[in-house]
Amino acid sequence: MIHQAYLSLGTNMGNREEQLKEAVRQLHNQKKLDVLAVSSIYETDPVGFTDQPSFLNIVVKVKTSMTAEELLTVCQRIENDLGRKRLVRWGPRTIDLDILLYNHDNIKSDSLIIPHPRMSERAFVLVPLAEIDAAIQLPGTSVPLEQYAKNVQGKEGVKLWKTADNFYRL
Repeated sequence: MIHQAYLSLGTNMGNREEQLKEAVRQLHNQKKLDVLAVSSIYETDPVGFTDQPSFLNIVVKVKTSMTAEELLTVCQRIENDLGRKRLVRWGPRTIDLDILLYNHDNIKSDSLIIPHPRMSERAFVLVPLAEIDAAIQLPGTSVPLEQYAKNVQGKEGVKLWKTADNFYRL
């Protein structure tokens, strides 16, 4: 069975653009996964722990034959390959990959919650996600994502850094 998922990628350590490119390359190289779209890069203010450098964030749309748990394992492996250390919650990181949506499913397990539990509050997720697919609806709602993106707090801290055409070509 083929599934559609949206992933959020963020980084604020090292060569941020290269970290994003390498994470997308690693996703692209997965046998059971096709990268369908990559958003532009947005530079964003930190959320939660604010005493750290700005982030670069993107959203990637994929189709996959993996289960959500298998996709999570791939995301965590890529984070490890790129040197992710979990030292401070919401702290600096070389790369972070989060599954935002998986089909239109609601999933809740010990290791995974989909849709991502805080995505509707995070401009750094909603703005690039709306760029890829503004009409999608979050599971359990009838509101298009575009509405969330227009009304989310903090969107002034999300600035276009590099367009998708100048970042990653599929």
